Amino acid sequence: MDEIDDQSETGCCPRFYPDPWDEKEITFEDKLFLKDHVTSIFHIPLNFGRVMTRSMKKIEDTGTLAPDPLVLSDENSLWGSDVYISVNEEILGAKMEKISGTFLTKVFEGPYKSMGKWMKEMENYVRTKGKELKKMYFYYTTCPKCAKFYGKNYVVIFAEV
Repeated sequence: MDEIDDQSETGCCPRFYPDPWDEKEITFEDKLFLKDHVTSIFHIPLNFGRVMTRSMKKIEDTGTLAPDPLVLSDENSLWGSDVYISVNEEILGAKMEKISGTFLTKVFEGPYKSMGKWMKEMENYVRTKGKELKKMYFYYTTCPKCAKFYGKNYVVIFAEV
């Protein structure tokens, strides 16, 4: 986490710059992630901070944080989501996942309550590119406190095509 702290005005999340992420096509080939699970009620996370603290401790203890950290969330249920944190090597005793595929990305800004609208916009964006949507992952670029500090709450949707 020191790597992130060095780039941050808040001592937590670095400032997010949307241009490198907006309306891009990104391909992952066996991109390695530490996988964890967050409990939710109607997609509202109950233990996200605790899960991130636990996962980041494993990553810090092993020195395996990827050079350009990426945290993806798979909102796969009303009652929970899987969280994927990019790492540069396997961590013994941790649940690991390799993700491969081609993704279209689009950056959204605003309150989380706009998520349903953003998902529909993303579906339309994928259609305009002549692609078929397989799955969506969400990259919450900053924690709520940092989003408030920076005055922007960005979310990048990764649409697997």
